Amino acid sequence: MDLDEFRTLVTSVREEIGKAVQGQNALIDLVLISVFARGHCLVEGPPGTAKTLLARAVAAVMDLTCRRIQFTPDLMPGDVLGVNLFDFQTSQFHLTRGPVFTDILLADEINRAPPKTQSALLQAMNERMVTIDGTDYPLGPDFFVLATQNPIEQQGTYPLPEAQLDRFLFKLVVDFPDRETEIAILDKHAGESLQTDAREHGLQRLVASETLAAGRALVDRIHIDRAILAYVVDLIRATRSDPDILHGASTRAADALAAAVRVRAAFEGRDYGLPDDVQALFGPALRHRIVLSPAAEIDGRTTESVLANIRNRVDAPR
Repeated sequence: MDLDEFRTLVTSVREEIGKAVQGQNALIDLVLISVFARGHCLVEGPPGTAKTLLARAVAAVMDLTCRRIQFTPDLMPGDVLGVNLFDFQTSQFHLTRGPVFTDILLADEINRAPPKTQSALLQAMNERMVTIDGTDYPLGPDFFVLATQNPIEQQGTYPLPEAQLDRFLFKLVVDFPDRETEIAILDKHAGESLQTDAREHGLQRLVASETLAAGRALVDRIHIDRAILAYVVDLIRATRSDPDILHGASTRAADALAAAVRVRAAFEGRDYGLPDDVQALFGPALRHRIVLSPAAEIDGRTTESVLANIRNRVDAPR
């Protein structure tokens, strides 16, 4: 696969997913960047903004299996990973696999489960394998977590552990579509439920497993100049010394941002990264990885404004 073929493929995938998920083009682009960068996405937005439909649409178009977990306060780690059950007929234990054994795991309202259950995903997200009773089980190279959380209703929710947040490549903030898009959505769904499954939208499978692997191999060959890498590191290090930030970003954040830059460059048909790629992805890649200081919160500063100040302050290579 060359860059022209890759760009054509991504355009087709974007348009096909857009048939089901309307008015969220920027969101679709960032999710696709995450898929090709081997990352995970945390999607935050109010109910009814097609977060669940997006995951199912990506799975349908890219020929990936998708399983959903509704996170609740009584959910246990075994409900996510699976358990070994004793078979009295054979006198042996057999693994009953949990929903984590899939390609796309939709973790719906992930912040409703207690930290004990949320931590069940740590190894899966980082190593793409899980350990159950001392035995390692691989999840496959296409394993991808798309987690959602509701920013409005905070009663009965638990904050995600910092270690888990750091394993998400992007935190994507979804808002309601504009007026014309909402009218188009209602017109399209005239006579049918808005809860229509992605497959019922008539989405075509455009990306086979081999095509996805070839696309990722092409992305891995995208060149990032040492000056661009230094720019990424300088931005990350700036989050650690900023007086408005209590806890800055990790080295994992720098590596994730560089991986996303390669994908965005390939999306644009370039075999090299630019400072513009870094600046475009800096917010989504860092907004969940920093903790504002108490003084910044008292002064009314937001994560977005603090990151924007860092982006404006750190000189980009010319």
